Amino acid sequence: MHATAALRNAARTPLIRFLGKRSTPKSVDHTPRVHPASPTGALPDSFATYRAKAQQHGPLGRASFTSGGIGSLSGAALGPVRPAAGEFFDRTELPARFGRLSWTEAEIEAIESGGASMFA
Repeated sequence: MHATAALRNAARTPLIRFLGKRSTPKSVDHTPRVHPASPTGALPDSFATYRAKAQQHGPLGRASFTSGGIGSLSGAALGPVRPAAGEFFDRTELPARFGRLSWTEAEIEAIESGGASMFA
């Protein structure tokens, strides 16, 4: 007999045992409340006013897209992108002292052997 077939046919009993019947509370308060860590300490008037002021990787309002804001110009029209002084986009642009070190033959052998060649 196959073990998987026997397991599939067996009745499943949960390992957790709950005490008593399920019951929901009689009264649950669902009124919105301000989060304790809220910087303003007040709820927004409506979702529309919240969304107009919200920022998530840029403004969320529709007006910013249509009035010459984000997305209204192509990337080429924005001009070249250059890093500021002291900033680099790629590791290869850093000075030589920050470059990658070359591997020695001993290190290559240690990696290929799983470290066993270091103790042999």
